[in-house]
Amino acid sequence: MSTAHESLEGARRIVLKVGSALLAEDDGRLRTDWLDALAQDVADLRGRGIDVMIVSSGAIAVGRRLLGLARGPRNRVLRLDESQAAAATGQIQLAHAWQEALAGHGVKIAQILLTTDDTEDRRRHLNARNTLATLLRLGVVPIINENDTVATEEIRFGDNDRLAARVAQMMEADTCLILSDIDGLYTADPARDAGAAHIARVDAITPEIEAMADETAGDDGSGGMITKIEAARIALQAGCRLAILDGRDRHPVRRLQDGARATWFVPHGEPQTARKRWIAGALNPVGTVHVDAGAARALASGKSLLPAGVTKVDGAFGRGDPVVVVGPDNSEIARGLVAYGADDARRIAGCRSDAIEGLLGYRGREELIHRDDLVES
Repeated sequence: MSTAHESLEGARRIVLKVGSALLAEDDGRLRTDWLDALAQDVADLRGRGIDVMIVSSGAIAVGRRLLGLARGPRNRVLRLDESQAAAATGQIQLAHAWQEALAGHGVKIAQILLTTDDTEDRRRHLNARNTLATLLRLGVVPIINENDTVATEEIRFGDNDRLAARVAQMMEADTCLILSDIDGLYTADPARDAGAAHIARVDAITPEIEAMADETAGDDGSGGMITKIEAARIALQAGCRLAILDGRDRHPVRRLQDGARATWFVPHGEPQTARKRWIAGALNPVGTVHVDAGAARALASGKSLLPAGVTKVDGAFGRGDPVVVVGPDNSEIARGLVAYGADDARRIAGCRSDAIEGLLGYRGREELIHRDDLVES
């Protein structure tokens, strides 16, 4: 019997991530029968009053076929310009396929293309959030994808698993479902280890869980199990539960509701404020702040990060940029918005707060990262 956390009971807003390997055959042809069955699942959820947002891969896989950029016997990797051309071409057909499938069940769609800048820049984050909220209020299902046509490497999500988690974080979704070619996380790759055990529930992303992901096969897309664990980390920090389930057969969401096996990542505590959800979900922190054991304990108790507890500062960043905070064992313990640029942060690292003015020549904040700008990992 599933617990409340391990079912869709009580869900009010769901982000559904669909990978390209599920949507398209190896030759780029869309699996229209499978898509129609999933559309029925989506219609059923909406019939229960649940908001649904879909993060859909597949544009490049479809577009490369339309442009004659077939994989061929050597499975040639596309150049960046070819990938962007394939995305531009394939996105049209992909959106049309979703429109046709969901229209058959009386559901309207809208197409939303995002880059990391749209979620990490605060103003653009709010604009995207407002657009999505309005679409949901009007009864529309947003079909979301990374904007591969214009995204360069430094502003790419790189996978739609993390994009789905960021959308869930941004829109305060309570559930994120990642459809994969495997029914969840295993202790090892089940294709190579007959003794691999399925993990039904995860309450925290520990080093042991990360090691399992490193050993477990993922799907054929740009993600894999490691990116799904990274997505789960973002979701949990936002107070959103996340499930990895096998999506290869028809009606995967219905099968999940009927008790199909999956791995559920379950958050603890209350969801963070919108500001802290935004900080926690930052995919591209631009620096790293190393702290000693005493500072790590202080952060765990809800205190700010003072310069005295800092042992080293890495990276080039400005005041207000997102940084990662790591403990003495180099594991991530928090993320936050730093109150000083990198050069000044290095000058005051390890010093008492009352020495800041003498070291820098001006009086700044006593904290390197204030607790209001800090989120535990």
